[in-house]
Amino acid sequence: MKFKLIAALVVVVFASVHLYSQDTYVFFGSFNWDKKAEGLYVYRLNTNSGKLYKVTSVRGILNPSYLTLSPDGKYVFACTESKTEEAGSVSSFEFNPDKKTLTYINSQKSGGENPVYITVHKSGKWLINGNYTEGSASVYPVSENGIIQPYVQNFQFSEGSVNPGRQDRAHIHSTVFSSDYRYVFMPDLGADKIRAYRFDQNNKEPLTEIPFTKTVPGSGPRHFTFHPNGKFAYCIEEMGGAVSAYTYEEGKLNNLQRINTHSDQYKEGFESSDIHISPDGRYLYASNRGKENNIAIFSVQADGTLKTIGYQPTGGKHPRVFTIDPTGKFLITANTGSGNAVVFRRNAETGLLTKTGRGAKIKNVSTVQVREY
Repeated sequence: MKFKLIAALVVVVFASVHLYSQDTYVFFGSFNWDKKAEGLYVYRLNTNSGKLYKVTSVRGILNPSYLTLSPDGKYVFACTESKTEEAGSVSSFEFNPDKKTLTYINSQKSGGENPVYITVHKSGKWLINGNYTEGSASVYPVSENGIIQPYVQNFQFSEGSVNPGRQDRAHIHSTVFSSDYRYVFMPDLGADKIRAYRFDQNNKEPLTEIPFTKTVPGSGPRHFTFHPNGKFAYCIEEMGGAVSAYTYEEGKLNNLQRINTHSDQYKEGFESSDIHISPDGRYLYASNRGKENNIAIFSVQADGTLKTIGYQPTGGKHPRVFTIDPTGKFLITANTGSGNAVVFRRNAETGLLTKTGRGAKIKNVSTVQVREY
């Protein structure tokens, strides 16, 4: 009996160690401008201290501007050759958390110049990327071994909007699946539209166009996200310095609210960029670049509207992209202008952020994603 009790305790201890031995890895891209320089980086996040520790990096690729991970975490997909004239590609890498390696798999043409956003279907079998400069989007099948196949659909847009300097033509800035993965939304900064498509993973050409949503003229819609409950959606507007909130149902967005991301002391020159909601759905965060360099913090009300809570300086310049870890415990910013990544601890009750731990110095850091393994 005593032996059985000891054996049971040993099993419990080992199970507990396994349960709490998950590692959290943070993936960064950078505008390296030279294939001989590091372009993609992997760090481990200490979830007690909030410190970042470098694990590995990849050379041989140019300007990975945005990245995402496959649903199982095995593959990293990146927009590459961004900001490169007459170029643009999407690339695949395999991440092995046991060996601590990130290995290049293959690349495909992005179907346009300057790819800036890439998203993956929950099945892991489809990718959709958005190309900013000439305004286009491409759809790719993905093989089981992480190989990206040539695109099977490519949508080219042309019309612009009211600001001739920034909106001379279409500029797709993100491609986002709805919570149920049945629809895809593409904020078009150049045309002041949120383009919309029905997605059928069983079709060889899965996207079918449906009516778009018009945004405020000159607002420049950029990034887009859904509330965890699937009933609300939010779009950050780069040029307008605002977040537009929508009710959502079956591919349709209905205006709910428009609220400034910037504080009252700033009246122009907005460069709002990224937007995310905490996993519990209670708080929304939006980044401001340029004059402010902060994260605007909003509480999400029961009806989906937002209430401003405060602003957190990002500890650097030009916070192009940020992310929230799956537990909601940390928020990590990629400050492109100052070349540093900063980790913030997030208060789940108040939504407020506190700088913590040791960040990372990455020249021209462009994007960030985080995942537990």
